[in-house]
Amino acid sequence: MFPFNFFPFNKDMKNKLQHMKPDEIDQFIKGILGNVMPTHSESPLNSQDLINHFRPHSSQQVNSLNSTAFETHDSVFVRIPIKDESILKDLRVYHTANQLVVENIPERDLKHSIALPAIVRKKGSSAKFKDGILEIKLIKSHDIQYSQIDVSEI
Repeated sequence: MFPFNFFPFNKDMKNKLQHMKPDEIDQFIKGILGNVMPTHSESPLNSQDLINHFRPHSSQQVNSLNSTAFETHDSVFVRIPIKDESILKDLRVYHTANQLVVENIPERDLKHSIALPAIVRKKGSSAKFKDGILEIKLIKSHDIQYSQIDVSEI
């Protein structure tokens, strides 16, 4: 059973907060945020720093193909702008369950990997080139198998 008596927001906390002055509330909040983010505790709080602290950091590299990848209910689409239609004859496109690999674009012997926003099936993919855009359609895999991991006490 969870020990709710030790939870910090009890009746005494409610009374303390009701009788605090605005300056005391400000110091209280800065103290709480200082415990969460110790690097910002000495400096005045900046709302942009707070937003940037909680924004997810992307480890992906900049996509030099200027491609866009998005998903619908049943499919994942990747669109790649291509200026020169003649490079399509050497183009190679293949994929894994979560990544699209494009070779020989914009120059020969270049290889690009594009992270897909969802897991896709092995079969059923298609690609079309129209109006300077290569559009690759991949079918989403809805059969995600979960494996349970037993947690043992040490």
